[in-house]
Amino acid sequence: MATSVCPPRNRIILAGLIGNVMEWYDFAVYGYFAGAIGKLFFPADDPAVSLIASFGAFAAGFLVRPIGGLLFGRIGDRAGRQQALTWSVVAMAVPTVLMALLPTHASIGLAAPVAIVLLRIVQGLSVGGEFTNSLVFLVEHAPYHRRAFTAVWGSWGASAGILLGSGIGDLLTHVLSEAQILSWGWRLPFVAGGLVALTGYWVRQGLRPELPAGEGASPVRAVFARHKGAMLRVALLNLGFGVGFYAAFIYAVSYIKNIDHLPEATVFNLNTSAMALLLLLLPAAAWISDRLGRKPVLLAGFGLLAAGAIPLFQFMHSTDPFTIFLGEAGFAAIIGLISGGIVATNVELVPAEVRCTGLAFAYNAAVGCFGGSTPLIAAWLINRTGDPIMPAYWIAAAATVSWVTLVLFVREFHFHMPR
Repeated sequence: MATSVCPPRNRIILAGLIGNVMEWYDFAVYGYFAGAIGKLFFPADDPAVSLIASFGAFAAGFLVRPIGGLLFGRIGDRAGRQQALTWSVVAMAVPTVLMALLPTHASIGLAAPVAIVLLRIVQGLSVGGEFTNSLVFLVEHAPYHRRAFTAVWGSWGASAGILLGSGIGDLLTHVLSEAQILSWGWRLPFVAGGLVALTGYWVRQGLRPELPAGEGASPVRAVFARHKGAMLRVALLNLGFGVGFYAAFIYAVSYIKNIDHLPEATVFNLNTSAMALLLLLLPAAAWISDRLGRKPVLLAGFGLLAAGAIPLFQFMHSTDPFTIFLGEAGFAAIIGLISGGIVATNVELVPAEVRCTGLAFAYNAAVGCFGGSTPLIAAWLINRTGDPIMPAYWIAAAATVSWVTLVLFVREFHFHMPR
């Protein structure tokens, strides 16, 4: 066996960060342009139905994330973390570029929505392995007293990718008319995403491959045979985080535009500002987590999310941009606090020999199936009940589940990690 040579710490952080920037930029751009995509690929007489169908395709990419987690997690546990990280970038870049080239429903009929759903599924498989494998890579290369601060750069990269997507949307709404965006402008962010992916591939190719942690039996078989409890704890812990994040930073764009009826340029300005605030808070929250422990930080975060979801959504349901920003800023502060504690906890809860596979499946089962479905669920709840605050009850319920799980079933892993 070849010996592993540890790359410099800055290169490790860059490798964990940059893939997430690209993966989540590519994935989030769809959410930000869901309105245009809905009209072009899922036309309907009722705009609400068209939007719901578009978010349904968005959710499809998330629903397959647990399968992607098993696929890329197995690669990470058996072939090494670097191999999994490299292939996940490739699997995101190809469908992103193809999405930019797709003919619309007006050109090819039913084949258009079918094609876009299939590409979303491939993207979902890729994201299913990217984020969690990068967290494992970062935590395993970090000193014990800086695991959260090191791992948070993976989350920072994911948030930066979403911010970049929001920023591109903001730019396009200022330089193009709505008719131009609907005609061809929505394609530009997908082209850019494919080009940026080449950078991540180059950075990760420069890493020296490490020895895989897993030995013996298949990590997939081992996860379901011996580590079901750890996976359940990870899944339930991330339920509130996933629902809160996708409600506050993905669905919010559609909500402010279609429910509050603000101009698209204003919507993107608000969301970009909230995402920038989140990026500032993430390192600070992780620093606190390394010093006080994961549990106090997470208890505070999930408690605030459960109690604050309804009043914060009431702020967001306004015609005043500043009032809306207060609601978004509140969600950014709470999600930032949770992220600071949860990034290292996710890795610490799973034994090393199945860490990539177990974490990827459990995390994606929660965040993919419930968080990724949140825009669809939120749009459906409002359409069904007529109550614009209904999504907040969904957020509060998910956060409560995570808080109870933390109290009853998760111990502190501040100073050690299972092997």
